[in-house]
Amino acid sequence: MSGISDVKIPYWLRGNFKMSTPDFSELAKYLDSLPALGGWPGSDCLVLLHGEPVFRHQAGFCDLEARKPWTGRERVNLYSCSKIATCVAAMQLFEKGLFKLEDPLADYMPEFADMKVRDGDGSTRPAREPIRIWHLFTMTAGFSYDLNSPSLAAYRAANPACPTREFIRALAGDPLHFDPGSRWNYSLCHDVLAALVEVLSGQLFADYTRDHIFAPLGMADTTFLLPDSELGTIAPQYRWNAECKKPVFCGPAIQPYKAGAEYASGGAGCVSTCDDYIKLLEALRVGDVILRKETIDLMATDRLTDETRPFYWKTDCGYGLGVRCKSAVLPDGASDFGWGGAAGSLSVTDREHGFTIMLVQHMLGATDPALRWEVVRLVREAVSAPRRQRKREGARHG
Repeated sequence: MSGISDVKIPYWLRGNFKMSTPDFSELAKYLDSLPALGGWPGSDCLVLLHGEPVFRHQAGFCDLEARKPWTGRERVNLYSCSKIATCVAAMQLFEKGLFKLEDPLADYMPEFADMKVRDGDGSTRPAREPIRIWHLFTMTAGFSYDLNSPSLAAYRAANPACPTREFIRALAGDPLHFDPGSRWNYSLCHDVLAALVEVLSGQLFADYTRDHIFAPLGMADTTFLLPDSELGTIAPQYRWNAECKKPVFCGPAIQPYKAGAEYASGGAGCVSTCDDYIKLLEALRVGDVILRKETIDLMATDRLTDETRPFYWKTDCGYGLGVRCKSAVLPDGASDFGWGGAAGSLSVTDREHGFTIMLVQHMLGATDPALRWEVVRLVREAVSAPRRQRKREGARHG
């Protein structure tokens, strides 16, 4: 089983000062309770503070049938935690001046010109606003998360491999669900962003992320396009069965977001490990590693408007360029940015408090996915306690 000392963090991400280790006993208790509270078979949680591993806890089982605990090196399907890497890839191209956030998507992917919107009565009409690239980042482009829409279903039937760029080209044949910019709606926006990366970079999305994010950070077990021959390297994946009220093994494949063998889903297609993915989170905490600090600031700035905010799921945070972030209307709300995945994983960067969290779980259909966000609060409480204690001591001796 991997412990804190087993985590290999690139030297440029590590802290350069000594600190006291926070008390994470409440966090450990909570992680141990998650199998009973949420049905997850088990979890692997790693916390870094100022680049130093300060907490590692593995609860429950990775393989329920074999009663095998987590080791920390298991490959898992990250699902929507993938979105962080996808938005980083696109923002790298933004830094190179290859697009502006306000550019119409059709300037680079012409099939998205002259989009139609389907209204509630079933009729269609021209969209009042073109899809702009910032709409993709902010989940406001007008798409849904239906991979079996008429145009996509027809394309999949004729082209089972579903290359990323061509599959997204087919998406343009379906009407939008609302005018771009008028609502927040969780959707295929970041899958479209992956196709845009292909257009702008001239590389397949999986190759681009490997060359410009994963390889530079030493993330050797991370990919957006796992060959079927390597499915055996994926940790057992489960789905919650409401009828028998227990996790049931459901196979290693990404479900249902991998449209075909050649489809790299920017929104849900990343395979990684706990130890690998936290390197990306640390690079975003430190800044000037794979993205400039000012670019990370752009990502972590709330983009919700008075019009779109009522449609957003969360009330304690905002939504930036592909990540949950500090709310513009709740200054005392969440200070971190990141996102979660359908199988229970959680990726968090908190630059204000200096920590990153990677929580890995591998069960779809949890009865209460929001339970995992308590982990963030408990980490923040633990790392803030020594600071509060120092302030109290300073006040006594001042």
